Parts: sequence; structure tokens; C-alpha cells
Amino acid sequence: MPTPPRLSTTLAFLAGILLTLGFKDVYPDLERRFRRRWRPSATLPAPSSSDAGDVVNLQDRTRSNAGINSSKDGSKDGSKETGEATEEFVWRGNGIGDGIESTIGHTPLIRIKSLSEETGCEILGKAEFLNGAGQSPKDRVALSIINTAEEQGFLKPNSGDVIYEGTVGSTGISLATLCRAKGYMAHICMPSDQSIEKSSLLLRLGAIVERVPPAPIVDPAHFVNRARSLAAAHTASPTLPGRGFFADQFETPANWLAHFSSTGPEIYAQCTGHLDAFVAGAGTGGTITGVAKFLKGKLPKVRIVLADPEGSGLFNRVKYGVMFDPKEREGTRRRQQVDTIVEGIGLNRVTANFEVGKELVDDAYRVSDEEAMRMGRWLVEKDGIFVGSSSAVNCVAAVKLARELGPGHRIVTILCDSGTRHLSKFWAKAGEVGGETDMNLQDVVGEKA
Repeated sequence: MPTPPRLSTTLAFLAGILLTLGFKDVYPDLERRFRRRWRPSATLPAPSSSDAGDVVNLQDRTRSNAGINSSKDGSKDGSKETGEATEEFVWRGNGIGDGIESTIGHTPLIRIKSLSEETGCEILGKAEFLNGAGQSPKDRVALSIINTAEEQGFLKPNSGDVIYEGTVGSTGISLATLCRAKGYMAHICMPSDQSIEKSSLLLRLGAIVERVPPAPIVDPAHFVNRARSLAAAHTASPTLPGRGFFADQFETPANWLAHFSSTGPEIYAQCTGHLDAFVAGAGTGGTITGVAKFLKGKLPKVRIVLADPEGSGLFNRVKYGVMFDPKEREGTRRRQQVDTIVEGIGLNRVTANFEVGKELVDDAYRVSDEEAMRMGRWLVEKDGIFVGSSSAVNCVAAVKLARELGPGHRIVTILCDSGTRHLSKFWAKAGEVGGETDMNLQDVVGEKA
């Protein structure tokens, strides 16, 4: 006997309710199983200050923020206290970060496809422009300097303390950002020939900015010496609140230690311990020293190579042991650095940070302004990577090293900051990127070192 239509509808409705109630109990388990199967690749572990003999392994990190999405039984994200990990994807391996400081470090290491394909070597760029505070590797340094000063009692948040620094821009931007986040003011002295974008950004970040004429380091008016004297005057003043603290990025060990404890371990872990060379320029010497000291401890045969722009004396220091002509004793040179459009790297003196690691630098390549500008255009044209002058210098040196080593090697370099900070100087001379699809790497990078 056929079932009446009204009864069929009622039975179907009741069956739907029963099915829904039953599925509600099994769905969370099904969802967890699905997420486990399709979980994103493992994230990079937090940097460790482990001994050189320890192996840095990639790990699958999960989020366990107390009090977030707690279930009625007190477990987090609905999972029981059985030791089972939650399945959410974790950015930077740290879950929810605590302030802008938590966005510093754990930057991606990317394969620069065009350079790798052209040279036969795997050329990798550490994307330091993705640090979240000042968008450069100086974020690591600025945070290290401030944290160290706080630990040693030289700085106290919200007490009127002012951090003074002489910088060509990037360190100042990182300091200004972190000063605002941590309860300080920033007073930045910088050469007047640096791109206007940097000083404009510093002003927007609330820093006091002094643009001073370029001068030799032995001149009291040099931007670094100016910052040092202002910090001392602030501390000695009976009327100014708080103290003046001179960050001293060129000489403080907090600089290279930041890269020894984070950048170096990250590169080693991201490469799973397999790399043949590291290439970087030196503005203070902190990056190349810190990374070199960590990598050499793990991989004694890894090559550390300096990328040096026009006008810098470090190329000759590494290659021949002297800064330009031997009769010019270091630290007494009265003339200014030779003019170059490259900002952020290049020195005519040996800083304390470079001194610590100078014996670890195996070789150096000099890079001309023309090579840097052509490389800047090449990276945009071929890879869509828009970076500043120091990054372009690093990539030129990486290509020169790749040619010397031959195919099959892995080379890591630093992509320091975005090209948006170099529009009025480097990119104004480099020109616009057109449809140069026939660009040849041989034309970009010359044969000579």
C-alpha cells in the first residue's frame, strides 16, 4: 500500500533531524582528519642559540594560545588533553604575535628563478624586506639593541628616554618604529645626500630627524658623531626628562649577535644545512659577521663573500689587507667616500662589527653603479622583484660567484629592502623598466670582479 505524501514528508523531515544530530558529533573528528591530511608544509622553528654542533631541524609547529576558543571542558580549540596537536596553520610558527616585534625574523628564503636558471646555480634571496617593523634586516638589529639596553638598565620604557642614532636610513626607520612600540622617542641623524623617502618616513613615524652634510668619520659633524654627542648632552642635561641613549649600531656587539642568533640559524634551517656560499654587503658589518660566524660553525667549508659598491674600501681590505693606499692609515682619512648611488652598504673604515668577522670573509667582489642599476631592472623585468640598491649589489656579486663556482652550487644572499625607499636616487637613475624581454645577463653583469 503506497505511503501517503504527508506521512512521507514527515518521515523525511524526522530522518533529516536525526542525521544532523548524529553528524554533528562526528564532524569535528572528520574535520581534524581532513586538516591533518592536507596540512600546509612545516614552518620554520624559532631561532635558537644552540651550540654550533647541534643540528637545526624543520619542525611542524602548532598554535596553543591559552584561553582562545576554549571548549567547555577546558581544552583548547575543542581538542582533548591527549597530547594531540591542533591543526591550524601557524604563520611564522608563533601563533598570535605579541606586538609589532613579533613580526621580525623568520623571513622567507626564495629562489631567484632568473638568476638560478641563467647561471646553473641555485641563487636564493633571504627576503629581509618582509620584516614587519621597518621592512629591512635592521629590524633584527634595532630590536636587539633596545632589548640589550633594557636588560643592562640603560633604557626604561615610558620614562622619557630618547634613543639617538646616526644612520643612512634603514636602522633609523627600524628604531623609530620600535621606539614607538616600546615607549621611547627616536632622534635620528642622517647624511643629507640620502634619499628623501627615508627622512620623510622617519618623520611620519614621529622621529626627530637631522639631515647633516656628509663628512669623514673623523669630523665631529659626521652623522654618527653628531648622534653620539647629542645623546651625551641629553643625559647630562638637568632639564631634559629621561636619558639619552646612543644606539651605536656600527660598534655594538648587539648588532652582529642579532644575526648570529636569528638570521644565520634561519638560513641554515631553510637550506636544511646544504649551502655552498653566503654573499652580503657590509654597511656596519653586522649581517655578514653574524651570519658567517654561525654558518662557519656549522659548515666550515662554506664560502663567505663580500659584495662591495664603488667608493668602499672593504673590497681592498678583504682582497689585499689594506684600505685603498697603504699610506692612508685607517681612521685618519680626511676625504669623503667616493660618490655612489648605492645606499646602506660600503665603508672606508673597519667597524667593530666587521672586525669580529673579517677573518671569516673568504673573498670579495666589487660592483659598479651601472651593474647595480642593470641588476635592479633585471630583477623587476624577469622576476617581479622590486628592491633597493644594496640588494642589487648583492645579486650582482652572487652572479659573479656563481660563474666562478660553476653550475650545481647553492648561493644565499640578502634582499634588504624595497625599491620604494630608493625612488628619488637609485631608481631615478636606473630608469623605468620597459619591455626589455631580450635582456641578457651577460650584459647586466660584467666579467671583471
